[in-house]
Amino acid sequence: MTTLVTGAGLIGTAFASFAIRRGEKVVFFDCEPRGEFLKHKLGENGFALVRGDVRNLAELIDAVKHYGITTIVHTAGLIGGRVQQAIGTAFDVNLGGTRNVAEAARLAGVRRLVHISTFGVYDRRVPAPARIGEDFPKGPVRAYGALKAAKELVLEAFAAHYGFELVILRPANVFGYGHFWSGSSGGLKMQTLLEAAIAGRTAHVPSAEAMANEYVYAKDVGRAVDLAATLPLPKEHVFNIGSGVITPFEEVVRVVRDLFPDVAVEIEPGEPPKSRSAPLDISRAKQHLCWEPAFSLADAFRDFAAELKATASLRR
Repeated sequence: MTTLVTGAGLIGTAFASFAIRRGEKVVFFDCEPRGEFLKHKLGENGFALVRGDVRNLAELIDAVKHYGITTIVHTAGLIGGRVQQAIGTAFDVNLGGTRNVAEAARLAGVRRLVHISTFGVYDRRVPAPARIGEDFPKGPVRAYGALKAAKELVLEAFAAHYGFELVILRPANVFGYGHFWSGSSGGLKMQTLLEAAIAGRTAHVPSAEAMANEYVYAKDVGRAVDLAATLPLPKEHVFNIGSGVITPFEEVVRVVRDLFPDVAVEIEPGEPPKSRSAPLDISRAKQHLCWEPAFSLADAFRDFAAELKATASLRR
């Protein structure tokens, strides 16, 4: 089995580490692949790099056919604030690119497509239950979540019409080593805290990020993607991937200080934080994917800090 991963970032490489250990070949399709980062994270063997843009259907089809791709893991796209800053480009990359990925899958006879969506697709204006399940209404206001919701619909339409298998994962706020290339503001906050703690300097966190949120470590998400790509097609095809816990910012800082007691944190003035109140219900993933997070927040920070220490030169 050979898997094409669109986007060689945080989640794509987290999945690849599991796939390569299984002996699978992984092909990254990325417009700006960072070879040194990939070699450090994955080693020298087990993957190939294709420089390409998801907006170019011909490049996608060539890669899929050349490598005999049987599965696609689709992670590529602009995220978070970058979408708000360039909505037109984001539509072309995120929605147009997803249409091309689906078209390449059906033209080349790909067996399964795993799409990385987000917990941002849910309509947080609707009163939430104690936990948000996969059937909770979609309808985000911000462009990033709206495009993610639209991507899900496009892929579901293609899969229903052309018959390839589709699994959609909706992760909570993902953090971990690799974030620094294109990650979310929440992931940046986690990295900022740890980098400051390691260096013995003050961590400066925007006030908007001093929020309560649900976090999930990238390595746990990588394992979820691996299961979604390899298990027999489950009865359900959409899964929440999170911790199932809302963590206040103060708790995040406390966990960092348990590891680095002298870290100082300064909240920069600006937009007030908008905390999430209801965590994801991850029972469907537990039942159908046999998945639940293995890393506590403390374990994740300990592991993340070790990787940051070992790879400081790659981020200069």
